Amino acid sequence: MLIVFFRAVILYILIIFAVRLMGKRQIGELQPSELVVTILMSNIATLPIEDISIPMIMGIVPIFTFVCLDVFMSQLSMRSRRMRRLFSGEPKIIVSDGKVDQQVMRELRYTVDDLMESLRSCSVFELSEVQLAVVETTGKISVMKKQPDDTPTRSELGIKTAAADPSVLVITDGEVSDAALRFIGQDRKWLSKVTSAAGFSPREVFIMTADKSGKYEIIKKERGK
Repeated sequence: MLIVFFRAVILYILIIFAVRLMGKRQIGELQPSELVVTILMSNIATLPIEDISIPMIMGIVPIFTFVCLDVFMSQLSMRSRRMRRLFSGEPKIIVSDGKVDQQVMRELRYTVDDLMESLRSCSVFELSEVQLAVVETTGKISVMKKQPDDTPTRSELGIKTAAADPSVLVITDGEVSDAALRFIGQDRKWLSKVTSAAGFSPREVFIMTADKSGKYEIIKKERGK
């Protein structure tokens, strides 16, 4: 039992490391080749755990082989458009000026329900509002609304605003982020002054956000947390 435990821990760490090497993506954003590697790695990792007679090296070597192959193919795809199209495909225009391309739908094996569901996920409920809809290589649909149906921007409404970075998490459950402080141009001395003025120490803070203008918001930890 102890052997199985240690094998599981080692392979768990190995898989995390392998996935980090492949890049940060959600499952829905994986390219076909990346999805295949992910599935193969998960299957291979279970073999040495289920059968302790299988040497660990029989699981480690194939996993690293697949990861190295994926990284190599990614680099090759970055250098060659032809290779990108071969391994990842290319985006397809499925709706243009409110008109659905039925040929593309057949090629992608997209049903009408699939199309409407994807449009609704983009807050579009009428085909007539769509100027352009593109099925990306990950299967996700990107939608551009027609100008009369699109949400106006501040510049279109004549509202002048200055560009500004959003607030960042400075304290999370009592833990201070020095990187966040550097991002907003502040230091721990400023932080201590701000939290002292609020009546408690940084360790007593549950969440604190702040921006470069010096605006901040603090949520204190609840008692017993």
